[in-house]
Amino acid sequence: MAYENNQQPERNMDGVYSKRLKAGKRRTYFFDVKTTRGNDYFITITESKKRNNEDGYDRHKIFLYKEDFNKFLTALTEAINYVKTELMPDFDFDAYNHDQPREKNNHPAEAETSDQADDTATDHSSEDVDSW
Repeated sequence: MAYENNQQPERNMDGVYSKRLKAGKRRTYFFDVKTTRGNDYFITITESKKRNNEDGYDRHKIFLYKEDFNKFLTALTEAINYVKTELMPDFDFDAYNHDQPREKNNHPAEAETSDQADDTATDHSSEDVDSW
């Protein structure tokens, strides 16, 4: 006879898509598209930071619902543009773009990095993503 645990609520979020973005040595962002039982979609944005001198990670999560997608994107874009144009106009933000391979002639030490392979889109179950 199979054991069923009816005491725990059933998960209503199925992972549809996941994108991992490594941002430095200790920080990773996860962008996950999930569905509800009603076949609706939402996005979770998770920041995962490795704890200093401890095992494990600190995680912070934002739930973004479809009715807020456009407003969120507009506000985020405006905030980023403000920092880039008003607060730090002389800063080279493109120097931190590591998702494009660099030519070996220009930067031999940076031509190939292990982080490039980690930035590809992958599918993960919600349990896998939540365990990061």
